[in-house]
Amino acid sequence: MPDPSATIHPDDPDLAALAAEGRVVAYFGYGSLVNRATLRTKFLGIRRATVTGWRRFWMPRPAPVPALLSVRPHEGFETQGVVVYDRADHLPVVDEREAGYLRRVVMPGHVRIEAEPAEGVPLFIYEASPVELDAAEAGATILQSYLDAVLQGFLSLYGEAGVVRFVEETEGFETAVLADRARPLYPRAVTLSTGEAALFDRLILARGARIVPAG
Repeated sequence: MPDPSATIHPDDPDLAALAAEGRVVAYFGYGSLVNRATLRTKFLGIRRATVTGWRRFWMPRPAPVPALLSVRPHEGFETQGVVVYDRADHLPVVDEREAGYLRRVVMPGHVRIEAEPAEGVPLFIYEASPVELDAAEAGATILQSYLDAVLQGFLSLYGEAGVVRFVEETEGFETAVLADRARPLYPRAVTLSTGEAALFDRLILARGARIVPAG
């Protein structure tokens, strides 16, 4: 498997020194952060990781706003993603970006990080505010362009097995997926190969999703 830092995002040369000074925090990414093509900020470092105790689901939002990925507590469950290392003074900006989510502490025994670049860095995860329904139960729509970006990221980092695992384990897929691939509504949309598009569509349809025309 390739070096995680090279695969996702180059490490900042000051990462280790900043971490030693207590000036680094980390947070677990389980959606679009997994795809380097969507990254707009130069983080200090990113690593493949698995967190235990949370499960990913499609969180409904009031219509017509599409569903978003989130996580909610699920004892013993393992979820793949990435750990993002960032400057501690950037945390308020991250909190603002993740408004509506709850920032939780991930204890060291609940995460496995590949090629961990620094020890003792506080790690957080942003989980959904208490919500009983997922997108399928609420009848919420998923944007295909957003889903494409997420699945392409998992394909790049975890291979086809990682994409299969994502689709099988993420709750709420049994709903409408808006076919906006040709005219993306997601602002950080990515370009798929023919093979990627066919794979993603096949997997989500088998999972119970319904691809519906946009417009």
